[in-house]
Amino acid sequence: MASLTQEQLEQFRREGYLLAAGLLDPAEDLDPVYHEYAGVLDDLAKLLYDKGEISSTYADLPFSQRLIQIYKESGKVHAQYFDFTLHGADVSDETAFWVGPEVFNLLRNQRLLDAVECLIGPEIYSNPVQHIRLKPPEQFTPKDAEGRLQLGKTPPHQDNGVVTPDADETEMLTVWFPLWDATVENGCLMIWPNSKQQGLLAHCPAYDGLQIPAKMVRGQPLSMPMKRGDVLFLHRLTMHASHSNVSEHVRWSFDLRYNPIGQPTGRGHFPGFVARSRQHPETELRDPVEWAKLWTDTRHQLAHKLKEPAFNRWSADSPVCA
Repeated sequence: MASLTQEQLEQFRREGYLLAAGLLDPAEDLDPVYHEYAGVLDDLAKLLYDKGEISSTYADLPFSQRLIQIYKESGKVHAQYFDFTLHGADVSDETAFWVGPEVFNLLRNQRLLDAVECLIGPEIYSNPVQHIRLKPPEQFTPKDAEGRLQLGKTPPHQDNGVVTPDADETEMLTVWFPLWDATVENGCLMIWPNSKQQGLLAHCPAYDGLQIPAKMVRGQPLSMPMKRGDVLFLHRLTMHASHSNVSEHVRWSFDLRYNPIGQPTGRGHFPGFVARSRQHPETELRDPVEWAKLWTDTRHQLAHKLKEPAFNRWSADSPVCA
């Protein structure tokens, strides 16, 4: 089972990050997800075409070019349509999201969980702070009414800073990997080694999410270009961001979290599940249909009665954010 070496484990504990090259098999682990999402994009294209928001479904284009063209012509980044989580604001019973079986299989990928086990132990919970990121080139990305990109580079932040305070001591592990090669040009991640030593920093509200104020960002970042199959593990306090996508292609990645079973997830109103348990394997969730139902039920609750708790503990008018 030991998929990570002692040297790799020591690097993670010391520097707060680990790039495991070739951990996943591109054909076996990633291609099924690509094909599933090709169907999701097909459904979106047909929906927008039927509504008259695009003039063609662009079925003859490759995935990346098709997504770019649909976003450009519709004037909107349809990120929620592809994501396997929800955003509490304005959720309705019709809010789109994707919780397909191949996504579920990737969350439970045994190669991935073997490495996660090396880092946080054998009782593994799939934390619902999770996203798929389909970032189009900024030159083709639609803008909002104020002229700002609807989806651009990710500002410096720590993943501990975007969860509720009850998860501050949770051994939350970030697992990030690209579905296609991630390069500096198309917006790969950059990390600040050893930044976890600073503890939890302030995260100020901005139009594109929460971010650490520039005056608190110390040192120089390290760019992390990655190949298909590479996996990046981050400590919850490791500061990271992304480059701008200045290429002509979509940067496509998964952004997952895991933590030991029983620890708060920082999104208590969202459904996680037991991904691996050596002590009680019967508690593992193995049915993708059941997983999808957990999210559908949560969507209904958010739409009708459940108020999503605030997770930002810093106000935009606080002195640190001035």
